[in-house]
Amino acid sequence: QLQLVESGGGLVQPGGSLRLSCAASGFTLDYYAIGWFRQAPGKEREGVSCIASSGHSTNYADSVKGRFTISRDNAKNTVYLQMNSLKPEDTADYYCAAVRMSVTIFVCPRRSDDYDYWGQGTQVTVSS
Repeated sequence: QLQLVESGGGLVQPGGSLRLSCAASGFTLDYYAIGWFRQAPGKEREGVSCIASSGHSTNYADSVKGRFTISRDNAKNTVYLQMNSLKPEDTADYYCAAVRMSVTIFVCPRRSDDYDYWGQGTQVTVSS
């Protein structure tokens, strides 16, 4: 059974950092592009970042550029989202998603509809 499990969320003060993990089970992430999405209460889900299956290409929402970094460790079958300089507006449930994609495609999908597998989410709260 293909499964994604997010972890690393929690409560952090503004300016603080968190590292989210997205661990896969039942399949290897080597040939999958991974996206991170978030949804705040009362708001639509939005794309945060994505990384191509090759790892050579990444993409970030304007709101997180320069603060968040996505990376992947295929040996650990895990993708990470390092979040620095967190702001209250980063508060949301964060989800990772996967879609099978050739390593020769050096882009990652930015729309949630392009992803086939989703984790259950991890909550991030940025508050003093």
